[in-house]
Amino acid sequence: MSDGPIVARRPSGRDARRAERAGPLPDHLRPVRPGMTSGRYRPLSDGDVQLIHQTALRLLSEVGLADATESGVEIMTRAGCTRSPQGRLLYPRSLVEDTLAKAARNFPLHAQDPKHDLEPWGKRAYFGTAGAAVNMVNADGSYRQSTIQDLYDIGRIVDAMDHIHFFQRAVVPRDIPDPFEMDFNTCYASVMSTTKHVGSSWVQPEQLEASLQMLHLIAGSEQQWRERPFVSQSNCFVVPPMKFATDACRCLEVAVRGGMPVLLLSAGQAGATAPAALAGALAQEVAEVLAGLVYVNAIRPGHPAIFGTWCFVSDLRTGAMSGGSPEQALLSSAAGQMANFYELTGGTASGMTDSKIPDGQSGAEKALNHALVGNSGVNMIYESAGMHASLLGYSLESLLIDNDIIGAAQRTIKGIEVTEERLSFETIRDVCVNGPGHFLGSDQTLQLMQTEYLYPAVGDRRSPNEWTEQGATDITERAARKVAQILANHFPAHVPEAVDVQIRRRFPVRLPREGMRPKGA
Repeated sequence: MSDGPIVARRPSGRDARRAERAGPLPDHLRPVRPGMTSGRYRPLSDGDVQLIHQTALRLLSEVGLADATESGVEIMTRAGCTRSPQGRLLYPRSLVEDTLAKAARNFPLHAQDPKHDLEPWGKRAYFGTAGAAVNMVNADGSYRQSTIQDLYDIGRIVDAMDHIHFFQRAVVPRDIPDPFEMDFNTCYASVMSTTKHVGSSWVQPEQLEASLQMLHLIAGSEQQWRERPFVSQSNCFVVPPMKFATDACRCLEVAVRGGMPVLLLSAGQAGATAPAALAGALAQEVAEVLAGLVYVNAIRPGHPAIFGTWCFVSDLRTGAMSGGSPEQALLSSAAGQMANFYELTGGTASGMTDSKIPDGQSGAEKALNHALVGNSGVNMIYESAGMHASLLGYSLESLLIDNDIIGAAQRTIKGIEVTEERLSFETIRDVCVNGPGHFLGSDQTLQLMQTEYLYPAVGDRRSPNEWTEQGATDITERAARKVAQILANHFPAHVPEAVDVQIRRRFPVRLPREGMRPKGA
């Protein structure tokens, strides 16, 4: 061995190309990106879609909805609804058709950082979180009650994920028992944790009104908020089957008048609060959301509203919800088709595994649902990351794992580009006639390895020997390490401290400042 000085090796051209490829790609060159056009999977035929639409219209005109609030009755009867002898609101076909004609289309969902703005129309697909889990799933599989700090931490991780495009409230902060403080702090923690579009929900109108005042401060003024509303309301305005939810309806009216986009959410459960027949469950929920669309447009024509048919599924042996079932994938995909039929922004749920922990069952159920629902043409895919136990538990490690699964589903959405160049005739001829007999080092391979191929962040593709030598970790262990890195280092600071001080002076903020800063800062 030479004792002479060690001379640094001059980087080769290939090393330079590798370094260039390792850097971040501009959005238009990434193998997947938010809002790619989907729609290749269609569980319903065109005739099926028409039958469901016609059944929904019959349900609205002949059965109607019960338990409308006084203000709701006034608003919707003025628009053209009538009352049945039983006091149910009936919706004439012509009223529904007129509403569909004037309903908002092609509206953006803004983010605090414009680079994360969503354009959920046509068949562009976006994945995000949602839910109201009451427990956190620890890395060891144990469960504990969720807190406001957990909600903020979930948002921070979502903020750092490439394939999770928006953040809707995912857990209930059970350390805040007061309903007003809970809903206000849920919105506060969400908008402070990420620059992406946020969704939240409120139980009482006064809770939403206080949150709107906070959002005006963050936006700079009420006018600036109305120009770019970066929070949408998730509103369960119906109690299936075919009844209004009083408090949610009052909140709906405040949101519409306050310039906040609304997710009109019907969450019937097939076999329990909706028919066991999947077609009937879908028809009922389409009818319910159409009623909500009439409601919104009677208050403010053309207000941004998401067609939120969240058709849940029962395990008919027990009556319990089954969020990871193949029937769930079918119903959510069909919901996407119905929104496309109406040319409305559609939202549905996917990724609600029945598994209690991040395991093989979880991965299988989420991958099946995401691949099908993601390719259905639906615009907003909620519940897509972190959920377990059919919406009862939430896992930070699953956020990382599900980010990989969603990325893979998005790659199926992108599909295969077939062009003269991509058919690769000249590349094949050159390798076979002049080259080494393989394509590993070809110019085309080096060119496409980043722009066409997607690589997992926590999934493992090493050989068994390498995997063993480097600790033989499973995916949950690798995800836990990345979670710890993100939570130690990623603290969004998009809201100026002076604005946060104003908010804390005016409102009962329960998220400690020390939980929003690096340790020792």
